[in-house]
Amino acid sequence: MMNKRQAHMTALKGMLIGAVSMLALPSISVAQSTADLPVVTPQVSCDALGSVDLTAIGGEGSMITSTALSTSDGIPVCSVTGILAPEVNFQVLLPTETWTQRYLQVGCGGLCGSINLRSGASSGCQVLNDGGFVMAATDMGHAGFANEWTLDEQKREDFAYRGQHITTLSVKLLIETFYGQAEQYAYFNGCSDGGREAMIEAQRFPDDFDGVIAGAPAMLFQVQNTLFHGWQATANTAADGSVILTSANLGAVHDAVIAQCDATDGLEDGIISQPAACDFDPALAICAADATDASGCLSADQAQVVRDFLDGPRDAETGAWLTAGQTLIGSETGWQGVYVADGAEDTLFSRIIVQPVQQQLAFEVPTPDATIADMEFTEATLDALRPRHPLYDGTNPDLSAFEQSGGKLILWHGLEDAHIAPANTLALHQEMINLMGNETVAGFERLFFLPGVGHCGGGQGPDKINLLTAMMAWVENGTAPDVIQTSSTGETSAYGGLDDSEAGGRPPRERFEVAIVALPEMTRPVYPYPFVAQFTGEGDYTDTANWEKGDAAQIVAMRAWPGSDLFTAGSYAAN
Repeated sequence: MMNKRQAHMTALKGMLIGAVSMLALPSISVAQSTADLPVVTPQVSCDALGSVDLTAIGGEGSMITSTALSTSDGIPVCSVTGILAPEVNFQVLLPTETWTQRYLQVGCGGLCGSINLRSGASSGCQVLNDGGFVMAATDMGHAGFANEWTLDEQKREDFAYRGQHITTLSVKLLIETFYGQAEQYAYFNGCSDGGREAMIEAQRFPDDFDGVIAGAPAMLFQVQNTLFHGWQATANTAADGSVILTSANLGAVHDAVIAQCDATDGLEDGIISQPAACDFDPALAICAADATDASGCLSADQAQVVRDFLDGPRDAETGAWLTAGQTLIGSETGWQGVYVADGAEDTLFSRIIVQPVQQQLAFEVPTPDATIADMEFTEATLDALRPRHPLYDGTNPDLSAFEQSGGKLILWHGLEDAHIAPANTLALHQEMINLMGNETVAGFERLFFLPGVGHCGGGQGPDKINLLTAMMAWVENGTAPDVIQTSSTGETSAYGGLDDSEAGGRPPRERFEVAIVALPEMTRPVYPYPFVAQFTGEGDYTDTANWEKGDAAQIVAMRAWPGSDLFTAGSYAAN
C-alpha cells in the first residue's frame, strides 16, 4: 500500500503523459481505475472514540461530543461529532464494515454555519455509494445564519482557513484510533465557498489531502462578495428601491441570447458553450415602439440592467474594471433568486450576500450600519479590500508545495453560473501556468468548464459528473482525467448526504416559473481547458458518442483590471 509520497513517485509516468495530453487530448473516455484496497474494520468500539483527546489540535475545550452506531443510506457507520475550540463543530461518519482506507472531507457553502456531508460532482461514484470513505464536514466555527460571529477575530480566522484544517487533523486522528491505521488516500471536495476552502487547503496545507476538487470556487472572496454582488444588486435597483428586472423578464432575455449566440459554438442546441465568442447586445430584446404586448420583451431600463450585469462595475473616473469578469451570456435562468427577484418588491439575494461581508468581514474598519447604497464602485474600494485578501482569498497560484507532495487538483465551473464569475477560475489557472510552467501544471491540475451548467450544478445542460472517481483514478493510479462524461440524469449517492432541498439548512421556496423551453436529456463529454467538445455532425447531438475533442478556444473572456495582481503569489508574500 502506498502513502501520498510513494503514490507520487509511482504516478510520475502518468503525470508526464498528462502534461503532453494538455496539447493533444483523446476524444474518447479512458477507463477510470482506482486502487484495489481491501476493507479495513475497526479495532476499537465506536464508544471508545469518545475519549480521544483533541486539545493538542483545537486547544482547551476541544472534545468529542457524541458517538453513536448508525446507518447512512444503509451503510453501517460510527457517527461522531466534536467541537474544536472555540466553536468549530464537526461530524464524521466512519464505516464499520465497508471502509476501503480512503477519507473524504466535503466543503461548506455560503458563509457556512451548518454541517452538510453531501458530496457533489460524484454522480455514480461506486466507492462513495458502497461506503468506502470515512466522510467528514464542519460548520467552520459558527452555527446558524446570524452574523454575530463576524465580529469575532478568531471566528473570522476559523471561517477563513482554520476550521477546515483542524477538522482534517482531528478526523485523521479518529481514523487512526478507530481502525488502527491511517487512511491511504485523503480527498477534499467542495463547491462555491467549499471551492474556496478547497483551494485554501491546497495552498496553505499542502499535505492535508492527496486530491482536491474545487468547484466554482469563491476564492476571490473579497471582491466577489462586495463589488461583484454589490454591483449586480445596485444595477437592478430603481431609485425607489424596487427591482427593475424580474423573473418574468428572463425568458425574453434568454430568447434574445439564444437567437444571437447559440450558433457561435457550431451547434444550435440551446446551450452557449463558448460565451466569449459572442458579444450579446441586450438592445435586441427591447420592445418595439408599437408593441402592444410587453411580456416577451424588455423596456429600455430593463435592457440596461442586463447590459450592466454582463459588463460589471467600473470606476467612473479611471474607467477601470473592478472585477476579473462577470456573469456570462447563457446564464440568464440562473439569475433568478440571485440578482433577479420574482417580484418588484422582493429582496435581492445579492443584497443578503453582501451585507455581512461589507459590514464586518471584508474591510479592516467595521461599518455595521453600511448598506449597498454606501458602496463606492472605485479603485479605492478595491484597494481597501487588499489588507484582508491574504486572510480570506484562495487565489495564490503558488501550489508548488502541493504539487511536490504529489497532490492533484481539479477545478471545475459551470458556464451558466450566476453566483461566481468563471473568469476568476480561469485567471487562477492561467496564473498558475505563468508561475509554475505549463508542463508542471499539466502534471497535477485540470480545469473543466461545463456548458449549460449552473452554480455547483443545475442549469439547462448536463450537470451530472463524477469527478470524485476521476480524482481517485488520478491519485491512485496516475490516470489523468483528460475527458469527463456529463449527463442530464445520474445517480446521486445518499451516503453521508442531505437532499438538495435540505442542503445548507434553508427550506426550498416557491419560485416564479420562467418561460424557457426545456432542453432534452443528454450526455456529452467535456475536455480540460482550453479544448472544447465538438459535435461530429452525425447522429443525435444528445448522445456523447457523437462528440469528439475540438480545437482550443478561449471559452471565457478575460480582461485587464487593477485587481489582477490578487491572483499572484506576491499579493500573499507582501502581507
